[in-house]
Amino acid sequence: MLKIIYIIFYLIFILSNNTNAKENIMILKLKDGDVKIEMFSDVAPNHVKRITVLANNEKYDNVVFHRVIEGFMAQTGDVKFGNSETKGFDLRKAGTGGSDLPDLKQEFNDVPHERGTLSMARSSDPDSANSQFFICFEAAPFLDRNYTVFGKVIEGMEFIDMVKKGEGPNGSVSDPDKIISFKSE
Repeated sequence: MLKIIYIIFYLIFILSNNTNAKENIMILKLKDGDVKIEMFSDVAPNHVKRITVLANNEKYDNVVFHRVIEGFMAQTGDVKFGNSETKGFDLRKAGTGGSDLPDLKQEFNDVPHERGTLSMARSSDPDSANSQFFICFEAAPFLDRNYTVFGKVIEGMEFIDMVKKGEGPNGSVSDPDKIISFKSE
């Protein structure tokens, strides 16, 4: 009888951990393929919640990668001016908007900005992150503990590498790629 109880507890433990693991995985669909992202709710719970809410409400669908710098990062997430399918789309303003939700207080953490890291974009105010984020092409240790890391690409980084690169020092993209969809797994 005791053995059966142990087996039941073990199965409950395994199934509940698998469910929690899936809740921390999101899929970013791009023109070249799907990108699987692990969300770090343990170190940036409010940022993960924000991204998840916006993504699951389809706010990131059709949002362009407005700033992409070779060897550095690809930035997206301006749901106000960067959605290529809305009346408010304005590529010249993309990167200056956010969502209708209030800005977030920083959740700087010790997760390093490595290849595949997702981190929140912000102004010079540490508490100004809202909806925009970037994905690092390469390690960027100068960003560590100055921007909130909230996730990491665990599959499909090759599709991030294929995002159309921008020009000039700020990486502005004249005919940008866009997010097809961004959803919880």
